[in-house]
Formats: sequence, structure tokens, C-alpha cells
Amino acid sequence: MTADLAYWIFAAFAGVFGLLFGSFLNVCVARMPEDRSVVWPGSACPTCGTAIKPYDNVPVLAWMWLGGKCRACKQPISALYPTVEALFGVLTFLLFRRVIPDLAYIDTAYLAAFVWYGWLLFALVALTFIDLRHYIIPDEFSIYSVPVGVAGAALLGWLGYTGAPTWQGSVVGALVGGGFLAAVIGLYWLVRRQEGMGMGDVKLLAMLGAWFGPVAIFPILMMASIAGSIVGVTLAISRRSGLQLALPFGPFLALAAAIWLYAGRVLEPAVTLRVGALLELFGS
Repeated sequence: MTADLAYWIFAAFAGVFGLLFGSFLNVCVARMPEDRSVVWPGSACPTCGTAIKPYDNVPVLAWMWLGGKCRACKQPISALYPTVEALFGVLTFLLFRRVIPDLAYIDTAYLAAFVWYGWLLFALVALTFIDLRHYIIPDEFSIYSVPVGVAGAALLGWLGYTGAPTWQGSVVGALVGGGFLAAVIGLYWLVRRQEGMGMGDVKLLAMLGAWFGPVAIFPILMMASIAGSIVGVTLAISRRSGLQLALPFGPFLALAAAIWLYAGRVLEPAVTLRVGALLELFGS
């Protein structure tokens, strides 16, 4: 077996790993907003409540061979389920390619980084669908994950992985992310006397700061704002509702964070250069 073939087998296994966890991700999206356990009971048809057999719970494929219907009651099962599974499988495959570019990098440090970033992706996908449907971001996928981000950064630094912020940078990133957005929300309230964003977005940006450090906060916020503006204006025009349209901001922060995760190595040098130039300008 050649090294290239072995590497692609590992990458494919990472994608399958993502598909399997994508099935659990669906459970989180469906149950967490209702404060139901994501562990018990097992998966069941949302229409008739019949427990789903293990062979009917194979990610993506089961939905296809059942024709998108429940085996028991024959009622349609949303295509959202296989979509989420396939999406997370693809994202996990790409994450493996991003963190572990070849076989030489398959060691404890890089595999730990893959798992650490994998949890971030899981949280981003889950909160996106929850926020779109319920306009909430569970604390498990935001502020409660900040210690996981800081601890992961510390562990990866100890293991010798250099692609993550230091634990100090992780702490500063969480404080800057949450603090800056909280200040923006407070200023907006003072000017308009109404809430522009929820505290869930503040907690989410704090989590992203813990994973990426302070240098990523403003690029992520800028990309999310641009994406949100484009979608918001497009929907407002299509619905003829003027510019008064409420959209959850969490999905746009999640999209921007995913872009930074996959392309941050390309974007970060330019961001660092511009920040350095601004500091020199103010210092002169």
C-alpha cells in the first residue's frame, strides 16, 4: 500500500466518523431546544414515535433506501436529517485534510487537534440549525465550551501542536470576543433603546475567541456582518418588508468561523499585518 493510498483511507475514515456523529448531531438539534435528553430514549420517528432500528439509522443511506419515509407509518421524514449528516461528514473530511496534510502528521498532537476542532465544528453546525429554527443558541455550544477551548489550547501547546493559540491567547480571545460584542450591544441599546442582538451571540463569539485567539475576532465578526447584510437585504427585498427584518446572527458567525478554520492560515498573516500597521499608526 502506498503512502498516498493510506492517507486517503485515513481521510475517508474521518469522513465516515463525521457521518456517524452527524446522526447524533441531528438528535442534539431536535432535542436540546426542548431540554430533552440527547442520550435516552433512542431515535424514533417524529410522527408515530416508533423506535428506529439500528439498520434504519445508518447515516444518509438509510434515509435513501427507505425513500425518505418511516418504515412503520410511511410518513415522510425530513430531508434535513441526511443533509446534516452529509454536511458534517464532508466538513470532517475537509478538517482532516486541513489539520493533517499527510501521513507524517498523524501523531498524538495532530490527532488531538483534529478532535478539538471537530468539537468546534459539531457545535457550529448544531447551533446553526437550532438558531435558525428557534432563535436560541444553547449554552453548551457557546459559553460552556469556552473552558474546553482554553483547556484544548493548553493541551495542544503541551503536546507541541503549533497551529492553535496558546492558552493565554485563548483566554484573551474569549474575553475580547465576548467583551467587544457585549459593548456593541450595550451601545446599540443606549442609542436605539432596543436590543440589536441576543446574549447568545456574545457567548458564541467568546467561544470562538477561545478556539482562535484574539486575532480572529474582528475578521470573523466582519465576515459574519457582511454575510448577514447580504442575506438580510436580499430577503427584505424579496419579501417587500423594507429593511426591518429579524435574522439570527449565530449562523453567520458560525459560517465565518468555519471560513476562518479552513482558510485562517491564508487570512491570518494579512490580518496581523494590518493590525500591526494600525498599532504603529496610533503609536506614532
